[in-house]
Amino acid sequence: MTSPAFRFRQQAEAKKHAAIESQDTINADAYEKMLLQLAEHRAQLKGIQSKAHKAKHKAELLPVYVPWIRGVLEAGKGRQDDVFMTVMVWAIDAGNWPMALEMATYAIEHKLVMPDQYQRTTATVIAEEIADQAKANPEAVPLEILQEAMTLTDEEDMHDQVRAKLYKAVGVARTQTGDLQGAENAYTKALQLHDKAGCKKDLEAVQRELKKLNDDSGQAGNQNDGDGQQTPANTVDPENQDNTTGDGSPAAAADTDNKNTPEGE
Repeated sequence: MTSPAFRFRQQAEAKKHAAIESQDTINADAYEKMLLQLAEHRAQLKGIQSKAHKAKHKAELLPVYVPWIRGVLEAGKGRQDDVFMTVMVWAIDAGNWPMALEMATYAIEHKLVMPDQYQRTTATVIAEEIADQAKANPEAVPLEILQEAMTLTDEEDMHDQVRAKLYKAVGVARTQTGDLQGAENAYTKALQLHDKAGCKKDLEAVQRELKKLNDDSGQAGNQNDGDGQQTPANTVDPENQDNTTGDGSPAAAADTDNKNTPEGE
């Protein structure tokens, strides 16, 4: 555990680093120290094979970087920072959504680029990492997180296949919440972007369920329209009602004189 004094100093150094315009200053030393620490932690992660264990270890490492991250965010200068960008991905992998999305918003706003090892644009990494998290564990990524990621990256350029992943994840999330129309829209958009998005069966299942609901609703409406409707009994000539029915046959027993016959019987 780091001391409060150390965290305060780290945050102050991050603010200075983010605010300066040139690397050739004494504040670059603090950044270099952070890069060395990051390299050490990346080496630790490379030694872990399990994705679940890696995510857990990243979650444990995040507090170490919080002072630096806060300093960068508070400085608000938008200076390129590989420590910041790497930790942003770790926050996504660890499912720390408040931290991840705050960092992602800052990165998009200031057009920061990903470190070389990611080989993708910033928007692509944000969209794809969150979509992959949702695919691996849908319940771990709430619908509002997916929607925020979609809004954040909506105007950014990326491969259609990646954006389709995000739409598919939204479709799954909306299905789970019972929003079948929203799910149908999301799955349809995913397949429009990439016909091999892997959600054709999901779309068909949702469409079948929507059709069933519509059919049931229609039947219920028809039933309601027929409720209380009855076919009047044959009218009887008042002058002959004591002796005959309207067709000339003997009158029915008194307890059936006023019986109405339900329609269709």
